[in-house]
Amino acid sequence: MPALAYPKTRRVDVVDAYFGMTVADPYRWLESDAARDADVAAWVAAQNTVTADYLATLPGREVLRNRLTALFDHEQVTAPHKRGTRLFHARNPGLKNQPILFVREGVDGEDRVLIDPNAWSADGATALAEWAASKDGTHVAYAVQEGGTDWRTIRVLHVESGTVLDDRVEWARFTGISWVKDGSGFFYSRFPARQPGAASTAGISGHAVYFHALGTAQAEDRLVHATPDHLGLLHVVEVTDDGRYALIYSTPGATQNALSLVDLASQDWAPRALIENFDNQWALLGNTDETLFLITDRDAGRGKIVALDLAGEAPAFTDVVAEQEGVLNQGKLLGGELVLAYLLDAKTDLQRFERDGTPAGAIELPGIGAAGGLRGDPDDDEMFYVFTSFNAPTTVYRHDLATGESSIWAAPRVNVDLDALIVDQRFYPSKDGTAVPMFIVRRRDVTGPAPTLLYGYGGFSISLFPFYSPAQVAWIEQGGVLAIANLRGGGEYGREWHDAGRLQNKQNVFDDFIAAGEFLKAEGVTRPDGLAIQGESNGGLLVGAVVNQRPDLFAAALPGVGVMDMLRFNRFTGGQLWTSDYGDPANEADVGNLLTYSPYHNIRPGQDYPAILATTADTDDRVVPGHTFKYIAAVQAADVGPRPHLVRIESRAGHGAGKPTDKIIAELTDLLAFAARWTGLEVEAKA
Repeated sequence: MPALAYPKTRRVDVVDAYFGMTVADPYRWLESDAARDADVAAWVAAQNTVTADYLATLPGREVLRNRLTALFDHEQVTAPHKRGTRLFHARNPGLKNQPILFVREGVDGEDRVLIDPNAWSADGATALAEWAASKDGTHVAYAVQEGGTDWRTIRVLHVESGTVLDDRVEWARFTGISWVKDGSGFFYSRFPARQPGAASTAGISGHAVYFHALGTAQAEDRLVHATPDHLGLLHVVEVTDDGRYALIYSTPGATQNALSLVDLASQDWAPRALIENFDNQWALLGNTDETLFLITDRDAGRGKIVALDLAGEAPAFTDVVAEQEGVLNQGKLLGGELVLAYLLDAKTDLQRFERDGTPAGAIELPGIGAAGGLRGDPDDDEMFYVFTSFNAPTTVYRHDLATGESSIWAAPRVNVDLDALIVDQRFYPSKDGTAVPMFIVRRRDVTGPAPTLLYGYGGFSISLFPFYSPAQVAWIEQGGVLAIANLRGGGEYGREWHDAGRLQNKQNVFDDFIAAGEFLKAEGVTRPDGLAIQGESNGGLLVGAVVNQRPDLFAAALPGVGVMDMLRFNRFTGGQLWTSDYGDPANEADVGNLLTYSPYHNIRPGQDYPAILATTADTDDRVVPGHTFKYIAAVQAADVGPRPHLVRIESRAGHGAGKPTDKIIAELTDLLAFAARWTGLEVEAKA
């Protein structure tokens, strides 16, 4: 392997002091925004040139590009929202860069294009983000996302005429859109206005809930809820289906949240505190009159349902559905019942309960997989949900709660032999003996050791469950094996599972992932030199950390948009929100722990590292690209073996949401070709 000529990266003499420790940061200058720093822009261009030249040499790259294009070319539909007599849903007919919003008159009516964002920009990088139709279906408020940023501009469209109104709401970020019942306006969340050019690096201070009345200027919007004494909180609002209440969730970034309530029948809309601490999770299922039904993990690590009676001066909670074996993942009040989605070993189980908690039976799913996206009205027997699995493309089902029957409402046709795919779930022991589940997906005729792609996340109580992915199918079709490990730090087994993988327990996540790799080799699933690993965001941190800890275990590593500098993550954009999982670099005990695994600070010269292709985007304002820039510069400068250590930096793309289909396909082509090259997967055109 001839050595790659990496761009020379300037080192600077920057040393920080942390509680008596000194830590060098020689690539601090790469934290600057490439859009405003010519030196960083030149470094990005030079890195992309080296990476592109290398990727062009990979065998099978065009085969993978063509196959991925064919695999993405199928209809993708969301579960519909019924508003009045109209149904609203997003659909990508195949290879459009962005999904299109459609409206349908009645369940079986004809679809009409309502909003097509594909005409908004030449490169397809301007996306339709959050949207909500008014209760009567006459208007849609929708958020425009530019180039992958987390910032939003909200506009309003009149459904019948297709006219975009003059209403324009700026500086929305981390927001929902929730209409009042009479359709006169909607609630949203925003930050204070930023100076030109400052938005890409802006932090999270001053988030607040506002109400926008149709036909008025944003300057007239009504401030509904803010916490000037706690500027680091995020606030998101949800209006109950009957339009009586607005429920405000406030969080410091953890999975736990406080709750406030606005009685919309009152004149002053004064928020009433229901839960003032951040000790537990709370989420609304629905309400009947003055009774709210909520999901919570208070005194129930896997979740339970409580009823909250608002009639008295003090809120009174009553347990309705006790904690079950499965983790209560989501739910909704539908058809006068509680429809609840549980995770049992990372697979969905849909159950029905009467409002008094009496079990009312299960909703039979079409297979082992994941179901969610519950849609419907509290008093309507008609419900919609989606189902997906590794070998089942996402399908929308219509369910009749009165008869208990489900029927397909929208199903894609894919050019894949789904029967050729086989899914196993295995449990393996981690370093401390904890049993960790893992899905293993392969082609039915692949029975011996094969190149394997191992994926993980392990954080923020986010669960990994079976889902259909064209990229994963492309890998499996070529004879590769896909493995997805349900690591601690996720939410697969509730709060205890999450807590076991955060803060001082974060090393458990890395141990779980390393043990997954060892298990795949010991069981003969993968070859001794045939294991690639992948993860994004917190999963990018995971990949970077385990590569440092066990470089011998992996042939290739694909860290995407990763959190790589654990001493400075809290200084950028929304990084302060992550201290609930990582700890705070301002605390001595946390710094000591963070330094044990920070990818940027633990690179091990003298070790042979796997081939690395890191990915990020120049406009990612969730995990700023400086994390990946600094990490890859440090890896390239270290003596860590002859395999390539490269970075692929996308333009006009953020953390992932809103990325156009053509950019997705191009990036996945490079990632899969790179993994195939270094795991020994031979890519061939399929008939």
